[in-house]
Amino acid sequence: MIRIDEPCYQALTADAEIVESDGYGAKVLLLADKSYLKLFRRKRLLSSALWRPYAQRFADACRALAERRISCPEVIALYRIPAIERDAVHYHPLAGQTLRQILGQGLGEPDAAQLRQQLGAFVARLHATGIYFRSLHLGNIVLTPQKAFGLIDLADMRAYRRNLGRILRQRNLKHMLRYPEEAGWLAGNGEFLAAYRANAA
Repeated sequence: MIRIDEPCYQALTADAEIVESDGYGAKVLLLADKSYLKLFRRKRLLSSALWRPYAQRFADACRALAERRISCPEVIALYRIPAIERDAVHYHPLAGQTLRQILGQGLGEPDAAQLRQQLGAFVARLHATGIYFRSLHLGNIVLTPQKAFGLIDLADMRAYRRNLGRILRQRNLKHMLRYPEEAGWLAGNGEFLAAYRANAA
């Protein structure tokens, strides 16, 4: 992790657009060169972020996905910025649209059924390769221009050496169903779960 001072941070973020923020300030910045800077603050004085910062977790998750040939953002650098009490990950975004964006544009049922089937197989592959992504939902799953799925916003992802056990699989699928509108779309005519079961290992 590279320590940078306030002038370096200001130079890096010159002409940046704030994409996401909260009551504590900017969380995600779109930089002038179209790369992104995601900022993390430590929420408690004593937390696991002391020895494993969220920016590092994001980078570790990207590396684990790349090893499994699953599309994800490309990390450029990790920064520690004492002047603003933040850590940051600088990355190239994953090209494509999230499934949430695609659904918002309207989707005919034949295409939706095919997408649900493809998604079920993708989630089964994640679980079979040991990926547990606590924030797995349609806003964090991207359909790339190559028509493959990838993942974004990865700070709370974990990669295990073995495939996931039944309890973690069930918990992950339950997370996907916590938004009523998206749960209804996922249910469809059973394509998602049928494809998941057919590809589960």
